[in-house]
This record gives sequence, C-alpha cells and structure tokens, in this order.
Amino acid sequence: MKAFIKSNAFLRFIVTAGLLYFILYLLYQFIVKRYTFYDQKFIGLIIESADFLLKFIGYKTFKVLQDRDMQVIGIDGSNGVWIGSNCNAITLFTLFSVFVVAYPGSQKNKLWFIPAGILAIHLLNVLRVAALAMIADSYPQYLNFNHTYTFTFLVYSFIFFLWILWVNKFSIKGQADERS
Repeated sequence: MKAFIKSNAFLRFIVTAGLLYFILYLLYQFIVKRYTFYDQKFIGLIIESADFLLKFIGYKTFKVLQDRDMQVIGIDGSNGVWIGSNCNAITLFTLFSVFVVAYPGSQKNKLWFIPAGILAIHLLNVLRVAALAMIADSYPQYLNFNHTYTFTFLVYSFIFFLWILWVNKFSIKGQADERS
C-alpha cells in the first residue's frame, strides 16, 4: 500500500495534505485554543482592522473585546456581528498552507508564497467581517444567509484560486511549464 501511494502523485498529495491538516487541526483545537490567548488576540486584530476600515469609509462603529464570549463589531444602531474562533480564519490559513506544502515546489517559493497567501486570506477575512457588519446594519434579515453561504463560497473559492496559482505558476510543474 505504501509503495502504491508513493508511486501515485495524486494519492501522495491527498495523504500528505490530509495527515498534515489533521495534525495541525488537533494542535490548534487541543493546545492553541485551550491553553493560549492566540485565538483572542487574532480575533481582536480582525475586529480592530474591520473597525478601521468601516470608520475609514464613514461609518460610526462600536466594538466589544471582553473575553471569549463577547467579541463584537458593529455599526451604531445595529446589533453588530459576533466574531468567534471559527471566524478568525486560522483553520483556513492551515488549509491553504497544507495544500502548498503538500504539493511539489521549491522551498524558496513556499517560504514567500505561504505568508503572502495567509496575508491575502486575512485581508479578505477583514473585508468579510466589515461587509457582514454593514449587512447587519442595513439588511439584518440577510446576515445569516450571507455569513453561511455567500462568504463561505467566496473565501473557499479564493483559497482554491491561490492554490491553483501555486500549482500553475510557482510549483515545480508551473516553473517547468514557463520554461517550455
């Protein structure tokens, strides 16, 4: 079985990515979330960034950064949006990073592509939170739909786009295609 997986590039990618993601997910769930404040600090960064963006475009905002249970950003007059640990995109950073690490490519390219991709995903997440705050203000009846479907589709599509960019432009395959 091991030889079959090694000889099949697709299976090798799936097994490598699956194992890496599983290990990192367990580390996050059972160590980072339980024994550190990394989660809350990152949620605070997202809220501060979304708050800055909303104020920059002219909204009067409010935010609550108290503890694990009370992390909210909103536009004055609305209920705002609660930001939980599932909204901080850390698992998405992990998913993206694992895809790039598991796919062949130069370590040099991975060293800059992964942080650049994580930054792009983070910026998209800040835009998502700001947009959800605007939806909560103007069209609260559509908040749940947009949170659950629209933005989930957009964020995962963006991660897929970044991975396709890696595969076609910066991986070993992408570099070989450019030379031909």
